[in-house]
Amino acid sequence: MSEIAERERTLATRLRMASVRLNRRLRAQSTDSVVTLSQLSALSCLHKAGAMTPGVLAAKEGVQPPSMTRVIAALENLGLVVRTPHPTDGRQAVVDLTDAGRARIDEEISARERWLDIQLAELTKEERATLSRAAEIMERISER
Repeated sequence: MSEIAERERTLATRLRMASVRLNRRLRAQSTDSVVTLSQLSALSCLHKAGAMTPGVLAAKEGVQPPSMTRVIAALENLGLVVRTPHPTDGRQAVVDLTDAGRARIDEEISARERWLDIQLAELTKEERATLSRAAEIMERISER
């Protein structure tokens, strides 16, 4: 393996591991142990993209429809989502956040961003500028 390829593989490894670790730390800032990570991810998707059918939600989350059906049922039982009839297809339903679901995801986002704000405040201005640029690049990569 060439030196350049080795450096790039090392960069890929370091970025992957740093992303995983940061994600774990952010998830640890959860304000509620009742909602699972899968349920929280589904809430987040609905928060970001709006109401959708369970099938679309399953596809966006990268899970099989039966798994998403269980997630939605649990979230319904917690009063965080509601299913309503599809406006044009009587065979389907549309899932959306309830007010409690919106409040729950807003709390999660706030808790995680508060923790991250504290961490960022300890960095130098130059380090924050570097991370800002890195965030732009990571967003571009994630959209491919």
